Amino acid sequence: MTTGTPAALSLDVEWGKDTIRVTNVPPQLPPDPTDTQIAAVVAAGRANPSTWLPDPSWEAIARATPRPEALAVQLRPTPDDPSGLLMVENVEGATLRSVPTRILLSEIFPGPQPRTGMEVSEVPDPHVLGVTHESRPAALVEYRYENLAHLRNHVWQTIHATLSLNSYATSILTRSVTRNLITHPVKITFEDGTEPLHVLVVRDGITRLASAWAVQAGHGADPAEVAGLATDALLGRATVPTAAGPGLAQRLSAGRAQWRQELRAEFDQEMKGAAPGLRAAQIAQSYVVPAQIAIGVESHQGRVLSAEDVFDDAIRSVLASVHVEFKQWDAAAQNVEVITRALKRIIQQGDPRWNTAELQAVYGLAVGRIPVADLPQVFGGDPAPPGTALWRAVYLVSALTQPDLLELLKDQAKAIKGGKRMSMKGFGELLGPIIDLPWRAQKKLVTKQARNAWNNGGVLSNDVARGWTPVPTDDFTTLIEPAMNGDYDARRTLAVAGGVALIADKLLTRNVGSSLGVKREKGGVPFRSDVNKVIEGLSRQTNELGLWTLALAANTFRSDDLPQNSVPKLSLTGKETAPSDEPPYVYFKVDLAAEDRIARDAAGVPVPLYEWDVVAASDPDRVTQFVVPSSAIPPAPVHVPSPAAVGGEPEPAEGEPAAEEPAEGGEATGAAPGAPVPGPDPVTTLFHYGAVPGPRSHDPSVPPSQRAAGHRKALHLGVQGARDALDHLHALEPEVGGHTPIVPVEQLDELHDLLVGILTDVENLRRRTAGGHTDSAPEDGDPEAEEALELAQD
Repeated sequence: MTTGTPAALSLDVEWGKDTIRVTNVPPQLPPDPTDTQIAAVVAAGRANPSTWLPDPSWEAIARATPRPEALAVQLRPTPDDPSGLLMVENVEGATLRSVPTRILLSEIFPGPQPRTGMEVSEVPDPHVLGVTHESRPAALVEYRYENLAHLRNHVWQTIHATLSLNSYATSILTRSVTRNLITHPVKITFEDGTEPLHVLVVRDGITRLASAWAVQAGHGADPAEVAGLATDALLGRATVPTAAGPGLAQRLSAGRAQWRQELRAEFDQEMKGAAPGLRAAQIAQSYVVPAQIAIGVESHQGRVLSAEDVFDDAIRSVLASVHVEFKQWDAAAQNVEVITRALKRIIQQGDPRWNTAELQAVYGLAVGRIPVADLPQVFGGDPAPPGTALWRAVYLVSALTQPDLLELLKDQAKAIKGGKRMSMKGFGELLGPIIDLPWRAQKKLVTKQARNAWNNGGVLSNDVARGWTPVPTDDFTTLIEPAMNGDYDARRTLAVAGGVALIADKLLTRNVGSSLGVKREKGGVPFRSDVNKVIEGLSRQTNELGLWTLALAANTFRSDDLPQNSVPKLSLTGKETAPSDEPPYVYFKVDLAAEDRIARDAAGVPVPLYEWDVVAASDPDRVTQFVVPSSAIPPAPVHVPSPAAVGGEPEPAEGEPAAEEPAEGGEATGAAPGAPVPGPDPVTTLFHYGAVPGPRSHDPSVPPSQRAAGHRKALHLGVQGARDALDHLHALEPEVGGHTPIVPVEQLDELHDLLVGILTDVENLRRRTAGGHTDSAPEDGDPEAEEALELAQD
């Protein structure tokens, strides 16, 4: 038996309430590569004829691996293959060359993820640009961020969002990461002129990456704490570069090296003990991870994509082959990936029927690279379109449904998805997640229903797919007369603008059979019809009621809120909604006999619009063929003086299943999204006003009554602070990313148990106190107190 490096250990450690067997814990952590080793990797990379990367990218790759000498050997040519010992992978339209190795966790960054690209995001993804060398594609992309803070926030958001969805922390603690992460070098640039960075970025395996950081953080660390740890380790705490001294890249690299040095010292100290413990296992199992680093790409002959797009499209092909065919993303993430890749392919074909620059602008709008405010400059015209989110949707639908382009998009989408046919409903499914991009955060409570409506055809009526040009206006009602007089473009503009508004605000959904006979105000409809058929009926040239419904809906639409019509939200706290200078956000029913075309009741109060009215207006003649049930007779409207957010879901009629799946996160609140919540800030309340008991409440020399007074104050202010914190969370909920809960379920469960215990103890104290004052205590007890205690105990 040879002596040398000590054998790996297996440990039993406590991970929360469980005992975990941790295997293959190494006796020591690998050292960082030296400057000489890094230089050897750079030289080998330069000499390899099958790949090209700039020297800073080779340095980033060399810094990331604990075995740079092995990496240099893989890059050197062999007698049988001048490209060296590289892994070769043929994907759609290109050949990728990669090196499998192990890399340091603290040297790899999370990249933009298609799965979260369709979700509500507070921090936008960076712009992604291809890189070429001598007119040939390079295995490198450029991520362009606004500034260093944008990069920090994006890294934090990606880790946090990923762990909010899933975590493999327990598995990784047991046996480390076992499957390769797909990575490649990236040049990070900044719009504000900050010095560029060259790093390695993970494109597939983001959950494994985030879970490794969760292991490093320890059991009980919530996603926010893990994200903070990862961000600080990768980027330090600096937010702006210094004027003198080492550059930003050098300072950040030195910071990561220092972080690893401290970690190695902690690990070595743990391993000196007789029985290494949990911390040693955490560090060892997450210190390095296996990876496949793409370093070369070659375009196949006849490839229609430009050189700048070959590498990124090849990587996306690898991801799609896994997540579209096998381990699938959800439908919306797949749809975003399919429609954007299909459009990009068409752009690169150079078809003379379309202006390439204009198609690039449409692509930029679709993926969010061009802001909504730039819409007038992008499309121009006289008059130019208003720079609003609704007009963005109108122009995108118009551009993407031009007949010839539509057929090409469908063909490319079929090729990417591997299907044989695509209907207009299938194309509408692709459009939904890119149309709602500007208002995902504000309308996330009804996003699911809106996308179901797009899956059912959306605004893609037969007429919309025949080619048309939007008619810009600041008042959609001015398009009604031209539309009724035969102006095709005006009718299509009304159909798309009004239809998008109604779908986005859940006033037009994929109605199902269970919606029939349900009360009008509870989401009922007079008859079944596909969404695109309703839009087609509303926009008929002879349907004045339908055209007014579309025009008023488009005029009413707001991209930063939800209307009161969607799902009314009740206040749980009894607080009034914050006053607003803006008029209430409510859609009203149309009355063609009224001067302003708004229906009013006998008291003159406007009547709210419901989906029943929208569907009925699409075919007034068909409605008269049915006997209208009493449940569908409009109730007396209630005028709400101020706009409110939404949170609940309409209840179905008794005995009927729900017409739609309920929106997620439908909690009630007493404040509109973004509105200031009355009451002091919870942190100020707890610390400035002494919610934590002061020294006198713990001092044994102070009489118990005085100490009790301090604790009573702490109890009252602590509960009030909790109430204020909850109000703040309710107000922030519509703005928080849709892929991350405002409070994780496990924390809510813990809070619930804690609060039930407090409520029970408070009630017991109240009973004992009331029992000591018989004059104020009823003989048979307090029924309300009995009920409160029963609820607490339940």
